[in-house]
Amino acid sequence: MTVADATSKAARPISEEEEYYVGRAVAAKIVGSYQLSTDAVLTRYVNLVGKTVALNSDKPFTHGGYHFAILETNEINAFAAPGGTIFITHGMIRTTASEDELAAVLAHEVAHIAKRDGISAIKSARWTQAVTIIGTTAAKNYTSGEVSQLVGLFEGSIDDIFKTLVVNGYSRSQEYAADEGALQTLAKCGYDPRALPSFLKRLEQRGRSSGGGIMQTHPGTADRIENISGKMPSTGQIHPRAIEARMARFSGAVR
Repeated sequence: MTVADATSKAARPISEEEEYYVGRAVAAKIVGSYQLSTDAVLTRYVNLVGKTVALNSDKPFTHGGYHFAILETNEINAFAAPGGTIFITHGMIRTTASEDELAAVLAHEVAHIAKRDGISAIKSARWTQAVTIIGTTAAKNYTSGEVSQLVGLFEGSIDDIFKTLVVNGYSRSQEYAADEGALQTLAKCGYDPRALPSFLKRLEQRGRSSGGGIMQTHPGTADRIENISGKMPSTGQIHPRAIEARMARFSGAVR
């Protein structure tokens, strides 16, 4: 394979399988910075709600499936690693007031995965260079210099995503699009889409006192509420028994 051929292949989009493995590395880096919750009941519940949301999203299936984990911290935040691993902090869960609001938070993160926002955080030049090296050396063994260069490039790609998720946040347009996607997903699930602005209003009040976390990495909640106002999808009436069941599940798991 010529360098020109390899460069051409490097310009292709990152495949779902590649996204999955990149996402696993990002997830490992997040777990290295936070402690995972050992609350089995709450973890099962979050996965139940999360997978229900994911199955009704624009991307119901990923290469490795969706996985939801709880980070044991009072910080109010949630992160979606590429490929389907979603983290939500205990502080974020405690900020929600109902299963519908929890579903709204998870639907927002699922929307980031569906739109491949995490992968877009990788600097294109870094990924192109890595794939070019792989392509031009496919028929021979890597030299120690090439191995070292590849490790650096892939570590840099992971750092690009990690910094976007945990430190810098996505762009305003990406966050707005994720909110809008969450509204549609909530409606498809039978959850109340109004749970998203309801949660954002509470987040605004809580965020003023806590600072950091989601308030540092997301646009202002007032701006997010304004963006989704008038964009509520139409939904059918939710049966009272369904509401009661959700309340019972939520109060039983979120202790």
